[in-house]
Amino acid sequence: IYLYTMAANMFRASALILSASLLLTVDCDAFSVKSVPSSTDVATNSPNVQSKSIALHMVAASPPIYPTERGSEVDSRKIVAQELTAVRLSHILFASEELASKSLNELRSASLAFDDFAKQISNCAETRKEGGSIGWVSLDDTENVHLDLLLPPEARRKAMAQTTKPGDVVMVSSSRGHHLVQILDVMLDVRQMASLKSRKQKKGERKGIFGGGNTRDLTYKMEPMGCQMNLADSERMEGQLQALGIRPLKDGEAGQPDVVVLVTCSIRDHAEQKVYSYIGPHAKRKREGEDVAIVVAGCVAQQEGQTLLRRAPEVDLVMGPQYANRLADLLEDVSNGNQVVATSASHIMEDSTKPRRGSTVAAWVNVIYGCNERCTYCIVPTTRGVEQSRPVESIVQEIEELVANGYKEVTLLGQNIDAYGRDMIPKRKFSDLLRTVGTIPGLERLRFVTSHPRYMSLGVVDAVAETPAACESFHVPFQSGSNDILAAMGRGHTREKYLSIVDRIRSKLPDASITADVIVGFPGETEAQFQDTLDLMEEVVFDSVNTAAYSPRPNTPAAEWGNQLPEEVKTDRLSRINALNLKHAEERRARMMGRTVEILVEERNVKKPTQVMGRTRHGYIVYCDGDIEELRGQLVNVKIDECKTYYLAGIRV
Repeated sequence: IYLYTMAANMFRASALILSASLLLTVDCDAFSVKSVPSSTDVATNSPNVQSKSIALHMVAASPPIYPTERGSEVDSRKIVAQELTAVRLSHILFASEELASKSLNELRSASLAFDDFAKQISNCAETRKEGGSIGWVSLDDTENVHLDLLLPPEARRKAMAQTTKPGDVVMVSSSRGHHLVQILDVMLDVRQMASLKSRKQKKGERKGIFGGGNTRDLTYKMEPMGCQMNLADSERMEGQLQALGIRPLKDGEAGQPDVVVLVTCSIRDHAEQKVYSYIGPHAKRKREGEDVAIVVAGCVAQQEGQTLLRRAPEVDLVMGPQYANRLADLLEDVSNGNQVVATSASHIMEDSTKPRRGSTVAAWVNVIYGCNERCTYCIVPTTRGVEQSRPVESIVQEIEELVANGYKEVTLLGQNIDAYGRDMIPKRKFSDLLRTVGTIPGLERLRFVTSHPRYMSLGVVDAVAETPAACESFHVPFQSGSNDILAAMGRGHTREKYLSIVDRIRSKLPDASITADVIVGFPGETEAQFQDTLDLMEEVVFDSVNTAAYSPRPNTPAAEWGNQLPEEVKTDRLSRINALNLKHAEERRARMMGRTVEILVEERNVKKPTQVMGRTRHGYIVYCDGDIEELRGQLVNVKIDECKTYYLAGIRV
């Protein structure tokens, strides 16, 4: 037992050292690499890779098309499996199959943590105190001999033949008994399987900012665009850059950044043109001989891929959202004089570095990545890929660490957050996750975005009502008030279904805020159908609505339809709906006049430094007099004496 324990500890230590050294990378089919071109010669990609054979039988998968085409496979287990190098496992050992089966069913509830369950009932004395932790298991089973006494080879093979997706729990048997095995994390190797073509160095030519002998104080600039998911991705990438010793270029600081990271959004029209326009000045710097690394990340990067390099050959790295936490690994190939395009399938791996949070009070926490919906106007499923829920344990651990570091508020993020857990084995419910996270000691406020009316259960409303930390604030896009337009959009819900959700919210939480998204000018939308949208807004009276005129997006069915509306019609409808939106926003905030509300102070009022800015549980911005150094992160009461369209003001009481 002593020798076994020493071997196990050495293995775990080795895994940690590898992680700390940024050697954990992703598979080569996940991206392609080519040499950095000169101004007169653009090199072409020439993959030449042989996959390493492994002893374990894995889930069969053909070369992935990723993100998935409309109507194609949405199970990430079938899209990604074969290029993994290791998985991190935990287990619970039972004497009987019946008890193991019953326990697996119990784990469907997100309120039951696997590690806590293991500490209570596992028959494995060696791992019970550590919550059943097995550690990293290589896919080359000849390297796992030290684990045979814990999780025998037959159990490892059976478990990983069923799944390698983080968060899944499966039941297998072995000579020791019956196991529940949980996949906690995955390790993929981008660099070993990459196709590289080294750039020929001219005599006296500099090797770039990462080249040998570089002792400069390196700086970076992060430019996020678009949604909260991009903001969260930016924080994760900043954490990795700082772990590499690269610091942010301060506002007003002289000089240009050595690393430029553009986190792109493809939702709105002309997104691609905006990206190329932004790249321009930095590409010019590179052509003039400056050492600068240009990284294009996010949804436009996923959408454009190799095309982006052809149009802007000065770019060093193009990476889709699924690689946000692998930036350091990909920059290692950039440091060797290569261009990298990382846009293919990948399981989402847990971060080996900590994000650099944009706030010290409130934080974003991803709980599900991707989207399996196929709305006819939306490019998100083809840029952010299929749904992949994070393990409950990973989410809880991240939030507990945030609370320990002084954070008071957390917003759970997902493109379709109500789908959380439906891709897991066994399936989980988002309402259970809300309750679990909401009971973490020290967490004052809990928010979540974005809900989908097709999947938002009444249980989610109940969970918010019953969880003290959960804020009375819901963001539920409706997109149109016309059932015909909703059907054409492929939304999968009706006007009536949406209003039933609103009724549930109003009945359980009468004072809750409800915000939404809407699109006007969708192909074929008539004036009467647009009026249906205005009527729905009048019926609900939203606290705020994000409005947009329809714009055709690449790789979406609606973009190809012949019934596109003239721009002047879309502009007129957008103007009319914006006027109604402003009217309702003002009405909703006017009801706060004279109330005493609790706000969480976040920052200084930039327009009036003697004031602080905070938010109510509804999400309303509130200004009041105060010292930010004293009040940041504090909950204070403010009596409202001024109500504007998008903010409130008052006096501390």
